[in-house]
Amino acid sequence: MEQNKAIEACRAFPATRNPVSCERYGHGHINETYRVLTAEGGDYILQKVNRGVFKSPEQVMRNIALVTEHVGKKLVAKGRDPLRGTLHLCSAEDGKPYYIDADGELWRVFDFVRDSLAIQMPRSTEEFASAGHAFGEFAAMLSDFPAEQLYDVIPQFHDTPKRYRDFLAAVERDVCGRASEVMPEIEFYRARADYYHTLMRAHERGELPLRVTHNDTKINNILFDADSGAPLCVIDLDTVMPGFTVNDFGDAIRFGASTAAEDEVDLSKVHFSVEKYKAYATAYLAGAGDGLVPAERTMMRDGALMMMLECGMRFLTDYLSGDTYFRTTREKHNLDRTRTQIRLAEETEAAWDQLQQD
Repeated sequence: MEQNKAIEACRAFPATRNPVSCERYGHGHINETYRVLTAEGGDYILQKVNRGVFKSPEQVMRNIALVTEHVGKKLVAKGRDPLRGTLHLCSAEDGKPYYIDADGELWRVFDFVRDSLAIQMPRSTEEFASAGHAFGEFAAMLSDFPAEQLYDVIPQFHDTPKRYRDFLAAVERDVCGRASEVMPEIEFYRARADYYHTLMRAHERGELPLRVTHNDTKINNILFDADSGAPLCVIDLDTVMPGFTVNDFGDAIRFGASTAAEDEVDLSKVHFSVEKYKAYATAYLAGAGDGLVPAERTMMRDGALMMMLECGMRFLTDYLSGDTYFRTTREKHNLDRTRTQIRLAEETEAAWDQLQQD
């Protein structure tokens, strides 16, 4: 049934009107993704956007269209191929960058970026750093884009004070009777209550600007050249919206500068790598060039710590609430995630002076 719907969606776009192959593709867990080959020799990515996650997918599409057009122009100005340096949306018959089927589902088509590959986990510090350069350059190319033109597709996504209020409410409700077993973790987050306002206060003072941010800066959201291994373009732009660059930087660090998986049970394996942090930060700043203001440079370490604290707090909130948001595959899965983030945050705090950028 889904295959038939995908083929029907293909025919709503002139580029994919004559599909000869339409097969499931990739490792994504949110949207349904297909690779489409056409009779004319075209190669495309077809996706059905998940309305369960994105309540207003038309807003998502407007954001993507504006951002990719802006980045494309910057690439042309640099003498680079925009079809390899950013995603390119194909128009449907009515000229819109998407098609809505009879069931109300939204479909979109991108040109396939040929001779490219995705990496699920960095295999070396150098590879991790190359991702930093790509995300830094992404930030620089969008530094002059008015972020207020974008929809907030997930409102208050990185409003850490709000996340803390939600956490305190979950502790108070304690619907599963779990609070008593995690008091050390609860007290860890309570002890840092004032810090959660750091980025918001810097923004209110006019120091930290609102920018276009990606909001999922893992290495698997970059395509690399299959031959040279160099980063080509940033992908998975569904969560592009206004935010702080230091949060984007910090989320990459939270994930990539850890020595273990996000849900590692054995905390002796979980450490914050200062070496990986510094390599990524150096490459990120090189990619960003003069696209950042001073506070975006000096508060990078705050972005890293804030993302560890915020994500760990969200995991613990979900654990206290009965594991209703994050997907779990075992008992105490969210608690394990919380504890890895606490370990990373503690080690980041201990290394604080080593992380300062000039």
